Amino acid sequence: MSLLVVGSIAYDGIESPYGKEDRIIGGAATYFSLAASHFTHVNLVCVVGEDFTAKDEKIFHGRRIDTTGLERAAGKCFFWACRYSENLNDRVTLATELNVFADFNPKIPPKYADSKYVFLANIAPSLQSGVLHQVKKRPKIVALDTMNYWIERTPDDLRETLKHVDILIINDSETRQLSNEHNLLRAAKHIFKMGPSAIVIKRGEYGALLVDKSGVFCVPAFPLEEPHDPTGAGDAFAGGFMGYLAGCGQKSDAALRRAMVYGTVMGSFTVEEFGPRRLVRLKTKEIHARARHIWKLSQFKLQ
Repeated sequence: MSLLVVGSIAYDGIESPYGKEDRIIGGAATYFSLAASHFTHVNLVCVVGEDFTAKDEKIFHGRRIDTTGLERAAGKCFFWACRYSENLNDRVTLATELNVFADFNPKIPPKYADSKYVFLANIAPSLQSGVLHQVKKRPKIVALDTMNYWIERTPDDLRETLKHVDILIINDSETRQLSNEHNLLRAAKHIFKMGPSAIVIKRGEYGALLVDKSGVFCVPAFPLEEPHDPTGAGDAFAGGFMGYLAGCGQKSDAALRRAMVYGTVMGSFTVEEFGPRRLVRLKTKEIHARARHIWKLSQFKLQ
C-alpha cells in the first residue's frame, strides 16, 4: 500500500573516525524513502534547491519512490555538518543552514491524498499537522518523528499534532524530555495520554523498544565491528518499520514486532558506510538474511 513521507532532502558534511565527507546527499526523507522502498511504494514530499543535481536525484530512480512531490525552489538545499566522537555516540554540530527548507510549506499532490500510511518526518509540528489536513481520509497508520528543538520551542503545536498520531518514533532522550519522566515505561504511559497508542524508542547501540497498550517488545541492535557513520540510521529505521507495515497491510502485534526487526535491519545497514551509500546498493536477500540473524541473536530454550 502507498506510504507518504514528508521531510527533508539535504546535503551533509560528515566527519567520523573512519573518514570525512564534505558534501553527501542526506536528509530524513532520503534515508526513509530508500529504506521503505524495499517493502512498499513511497510517495515523497520535500523541497530542494537549485544546487540539487540530476546525479543525486537518480538515487530515487528505479525504485518504488514517486517524486512528484519533490518541490524545487530558488536557493540552496538544506545543509548540515557534524563531527562524531571516537565511539560515534556523541557529535558536535558544525553547521546548520536551512536555506530553502526554512520556507518549506508541504503541498501534497492530489494523487498522494489517499495515502493509507503516513510518516511525518522531523519538521515543525504545525507543518506536520498541515500535511494531515491534506490527506482525504484518516490513514490506517500515522507515525511521527520529532526532536528536542520542537519539544522545547513549540510544545503546544506538538501536543496538538500528537492527538492525531498513532505511533511516535523518537529516541530515548526525547522520550524523557517530552514526558518529564526518566523511566521509559512511565514515559511511554504519559505520552499515550497525548494521543499515540504506541511509541517506538530508538536507543542506538542498545537497540529499540516498542511500547504499546498491550505490552513491551525489545529488539537488540545488530552487532557491527566497524560502523562508519550513524547519520540517518534513525530515519532508515523508521523507513524499515513503516515500510514493512505498509507492505504487509497489517497493524497486529505480530506485524509491529516484525516491523521493529526490519527497522533495526535497515538502520544497521545504514551505519556501515557514509551517507546512504549502503542503502543504495542493498539487496532484498541481504535484508531478510539480517532479519533472520537478529532472530537468532535472542533465540534460546528454557529448561
